[in-house]
Amino acid sequence: MSSVEGTSSVIRESEIPGANLVRRGKVRDLYDLDDKYLIVATDRLSAFDVVLNEGIQDKGRILTQLSLFWFDLLGIDNHLISAAVEDLPEECTPQADQLRDRFMIVEKLEIQPVECIVRGYLAGSGWAEYQEHGTVCKIPLPEGLVNSSQLPEPIFTPSTKEEEGHDVNIPFETMVEILGQERADEMKQKSLEVYFKAAEYARTRGIIIADTKFEWGVRPSTGELVLADEVLTPDSSRFWPMDLYEPGKSQASFDKQYVRDHLLSTDWDKTPPAPNLPEEVTAYTTSKYREIFELLTGRDWS
Repeated sequence: MSSVEGTSSVIRESEIPGANLVRRGKVRDLYDLDDKYLIVATDRLSAFDVVLNEGIQDKGRILTQLSLFWFDLLGIDNHLISAAVEDLPEECTPQADQLRDRFMIVEKLEIQPVECIVRGYLAGSGWAEYQEHGTVCKIPLPEGLVNSSQLPEPIFTPSTKEEEGHDVNIPFETMVEILGQERADEMKQKSLEVYFKAAEYARTRGIIIADTKFEWGVRPSTGELVLADEVLTPDSSRFWPMDLYEPGKSQASFDKQYVRDHLLSTDWDKTPPAPNLPEEVTAYTTSKYREIFELLTGRDWS
């Protein structure tokens, strides 16, 4: 398929009267389908762990289609069962048009309570910590790095998974205490492997993956570690254009950094309720999400 087609309306909440809604997250709605889950990616947008008032057109569809692209490209064991409309259960078929391109039917996994963040470049909160302490998540780094510097090698920086509020960075030793040495080591190794493979591919498309986060689950029947949730999207990653990359400053990006920058220019204290976003901010963000989809996949978004 060379392009993705769909409606232009913004969907901030999915509505499936016949299905059992488990919860609404910052972006995704989760439904229980007995032996599996239905994940619906809405167009909700969050920043600083607060869900904003405005949605971003096509966002949920782009997140879903990019995740499907990466699952296929990476070839790593993951939670996906199907994303085909014809596989929707009967109770969901009346909402098929609403769900098209923005849902995944997935396995029920034991989701691990730690976010797995891999950083290849110095940015965001990592850059702020480095300026003050010379570390990122308490990992010592060489002197002389600047904003957006490529790190000598990618680093693994786990964090807690909070239902509300900000996730909290934790040292790897704390991750070991939570999960045990073997599982923590496996999640670290696999996260770094996925990052290396994805970053290598992205560079062939002119894109730098500065950092990203992964979520892992355990298959109850076998104990196998499985990649879950979304993967390598503008919501979970910093994507920078290679041709504009210049260490020593913040980079142009294909993610929601434009929204963060706008909010930082206001007097908002990063607690609910968030201020309304100007239309030009949401429109620009939509264009960046569509652009990164096209650059990474080589497919038109229309």
